Amino acid sequence: MATLVERLRSRARRLTGPRQAILALLRRQSHPLTVREIHAALADSRCDLATIYRSIGMLQEMDLVKRFDFGDGVARFELVGACGHEHHHHLVCNECGKIVEIEECFPETLETEIARRNGFKGVTHRLEFFGTCPDCQ
Repeated sequence: MATLVERLRSRARRLTGPRQAILALLRRQSHPLTVREIHAALADSRCDLATIYRSIGMLQEMDLVKRFDFGDGVARFELVGACGHEHHHHLVCNECGKIVEIEECFPETLETEIARRNGFKGVTHRLEFFGTCPDCQ
């Protein structure tokens, strides 16, 4: 949390109670959460929806929180580096919406080759997998 506080303060942002609660919640989660899920989890802290939306927006601008869209029109948010590494993918159940983080990724050489063949530079990727989880099969 100290690094997050330093990053906030370096950009003239304070670590308010709601921001601290949101960051702590996201740190404990193993998958991205919607704003409504964050609100429900923080019901005890009297953190209203507007405050959560503003805080998430600011944290996203500062690259402390990453936004995910799994094609259902609902934004989900995850603490950057929360699972010990920056880049990872998700496996999403089409039936129940369960989200599993997966660490497997394409080798960097594949990105480099795709970029080279097409004349691109600075290529990165975002990839999500969809299927039916064991509980829904």
